[in-house]
Amino acid sequence: MMTSTTGAGTTSLLRFATAGSVDDGKSTLVGRLLHDSKSVLADQLEAVEHASRNRGQDTPDLALLTDGLRAEREQGITIDVAYRYFATPRRRFILADTPGHVQYTRNMVTGASTADLAVVLIDARNGVVEQTRRHAAVAALLRVPHLVLAVNKMDLVDYAEPVFADIADAFSAYAASLGVPEVTAIPISALAGDNVVAPSAHMDWYGGPTVLEHLETVPVVTDPTGEPARFPVQYVIRPQTPEHHDYRGYAGQIASGVLSVGEEVTVLPSGRTSVIAGIDHLGTSVATAWAPQSVTVRLADDLDISRGDLIAPALTAPAPTRDVEATVCHVADRPLRVGDRVLVKHTTRTVKAIVKDIPSRLTLDDLSQHPAPGELTANDIGRVTLRTAEPLALDPYTRSRRTGSFLLIDPTDGTTLTAGMAGEAFAVEGAATPAADDEGWDF
Repeated sequence: MMTSTTGAGTTSLLRFATAGSVDDGKSTLVGRLLHDSKSVLADQLEAVEHASRNRGQDTPDLALLTDGLRAEREQGITIDVAYRYFATPRRRFILADTPGHVQYTRNMVTGASTADLAVVLIDARNGVVEQTRRHAAVAALLRVPHLVLAVNKMDLVDYAEPVFADIADAFSAYAASLGVPEVTAIPISALAGDNVVAPSAHMDWYGGPTVLEHLETVPVVTDPTGEPARFPVQYVIRPQTPEHHDYRGYAGQIASGVLSVGEEVTVLPSGRTSVIAGIDHLGTSVATAWAPQSVTVRLADDLDISRGDLIAPALTAPAPTRDVEATVCHVADRPLRVGDRVLVKHTTRTVKAIVKDIPSRLTLDDLSQHPAPGELTANDIGRVTLRTAEPLALDPYTRSRRTGSFLLIDPTDGTTLTAGMAGEAFAVEGAATPAADDEGWDF
C-alpha cells in the first residue's frame, strides 16, 4: 500500500479497474464518479457538453470523460484502457476503464494486473452474459483482492429488487466457483446517478454503500511484514570520488516485505550470502525499509552483483529455476507456438527462453481446459512451459503478484507477447548454471 501526506493528512491509494460487457455502462459509471465527486475540471466538462451537443444529446454524455480516443468517441465504444486519477478527502484513486469487447480481453488484463479492486458491471436487463463471466474469471486469475458487482441500468427495470437479487445470486455463485471469497453487489443507475456517489431515492430496499462509499472504505492496507522480502537490483552504485571510493550500493525498489540492517540475505541466482550492512533511503541511513520504497542496499561482503539479481532473506529465498510452468494471457497479434524463442522479463532481469510446451488453453465461458491447443492467439489464456537460458528466482503468483509475474518479449523487435503468472516454480539440478549454448538458444 502507498500513503501520501497532504495538507489534509494521510490518505491511502486505491487502484481499481472497471470491466463488463459492451454497453453495460462502464465509461458512464466512471464519468459519473468523476462528475459527482467534483473531480472534473470546468474546461473538461465544457468540452464534454460541447461534444454531446454535436451528437444531438440534450444532456452531457459523461462517458466522454473517459472515452478519450477519437475512434472511441466516433464508435461509442471503449477500445483502449483509459486511466484516470482523482481524489476525495478520504482516499486517492487510480482507475482503469477497460474495454468490453471480447477481442480486447488483453486490455482488461492490463488494467486489472495492478488493481486492488475490480468493478464488474452488468446490464440489469441482460443479466450475467459470456463477457461478464470472462471478466470475472480474469479478475480471479489475476488475484484482484476485491470484486464489486455493479448491476447497472436499474432505472430500465423499474428499480425492481427481485431483478437485482437474481443477478447478484447468479454472479456470486459463479465467482465462488472461481475461488473468489466475497462479492459486494450494488444496484446502480450510472446514467441517473443512483447509488454511484449519492444514495438512490428509488431503491429504499437497498441498505448497502454506494459505489464511492465502498471505494473509499474497502480495506487496502497490507502488512509488509506478511510477505517475504524481495529486492530486485536495478542499478549498482559505485561513486568515482575519493571520499566514496569504497562505497558499493545496490539500488532498486523493494517488491515485497521488509529489509533490515544486520539481516542475512541471499543473492540470486548465484546463491551467495551476505549481511545487510546499511540501507539508504532518500539520502538518509535507515535501520529498516519496506515495500514499495526505493532504497540503496549495502552488503557486508564485496560480491559480484549486477542488474537483474535478486536479494532476499536467506531463510525465505526462492529456489532459482530454468524450468518455468505458468498461466499466461497472450496479448500479441501473432500467435505463440511451441518452439518459439522469446525473452523473459522478470522484475529487472531479462533472459532468453524457449517455449517447450503449451499443455492447455482455458475456455473462460465454462472454465474448461482445451488440451494441446498447439498455439495461443491474441486474448487466449493458457498454460505454458518454458526453458530459460539462465535461472530465474520466481515466486508462485498466488504468493506474490510482483515477483510471480513476468512478460514474454519478441527478441527480434521487442514486442510484448504474453503476460505470465508463475505456478509452483521448481528447481532442477544445475539450475544455477547458465546454459552452455546460449547463442544457439539450445537450452
